[in-house]
Amino acid sequence: MSLILWTVLGYLLGSIPFGMVIARLLGLGDLRQIGSGNIGATNVLRTGSKRAALATVLLDSGKGALAVLLARYFAGDVAAMLAGGAAFLGHCFPVWLGFRGGKGVATFLGTLIALHWPLGLGACAIWLLTAIISRISSLSALIAAAFAPVLAWAMGRSDLILICLFITALIFIRHKTNITRLLDGSEPRIGRK
Repeated sequence: MSLILWTVLGYLLGSIPFGMVIARLLGLGDLRQIGSGNIGATNVLRTGSKRAALATVLLDSGKGALAVLLARYFAGDVAAMLAGGAAFLGHCFPVWLGFRGGKGVATFLGTLIALHWPLGLGACAIWLLTAIISRISSLSALIAAAFAPVLAWAMGRSDLILICLFITALIFIRHKTNITRLLDGSEPRIGRK
């Protein structure tokens, strides 16, 4: 029963659409009508507000981390993995928005940091390095996600490989249109509206 409870709580926490909340509070408009229509930080950045985008990254990653940390504290490591995965699902498929949410990258990174901070920081470093070189957020996310299971294995955390594979697969699915644009050279660069 406890595992189900933490999975549901993780999902509900993950489903809070912080990008939309921040954009509305700051009068930036409805994110679903701006840029890609996504509710995540990259699309918040397209409104022109770097502070709002940063707040979105911090809150979206924070909700993944919080789900993991609370579940681990009260119910152990298995509950933490389930809560983190559920928070990621909640971000991607929030009940409040008709199951049309974000792509989950910040929530993924926050979840990894809370599950095993060296793994999370490794994924963040890969994202950042790729972003600096390519200036393409989606490519950075895809590469960081692809390396997450490998990093988990290399760090001796085979217990985290399955959750990493699950989230990585969903990140690739959520980035389907981005992958098409990457292949045809039309994917927008970071900071471009």
